[in-house]
Amino acid sequence: MLLLAAPAFANDMPTIHLLMKDGRLYPEVLEVPANTRFRLTVKNEGPGAAEFESLELRKELVLAPGVSRNLVFNPMKPGTYKFFDEFHQATAQGKIVAK
Repeated sequence: MLLLAAPAFANDMPTIHLLMKDGRLYPEVLEVPANTRFRLTVKNEGPGAAEFESLELRKELVLAPGVSRNLVFNPMKPGTYKFFDEFHQATAQGKIVAK
């Protein structure tokens, strides 16, 4: 009999939540622990597509309406990192602050 287990570390990482709706981000500033791997759960509650994008963090995620997905981030040095909704750049600008 062969038993396989999921890695324990995946469940131990902090999870941060971001809501994208009607060209806005909730919250606009995400505070995360510095030097710690974390999961960002992004949900699009708007009527159209939304796209989480951070050029400096090299992350991109397109979400259809009603979809929720996860991104995993490697440990970040303390600092501020910008992100935006590619489809609503005029109104959806955010920051990840690693402390």
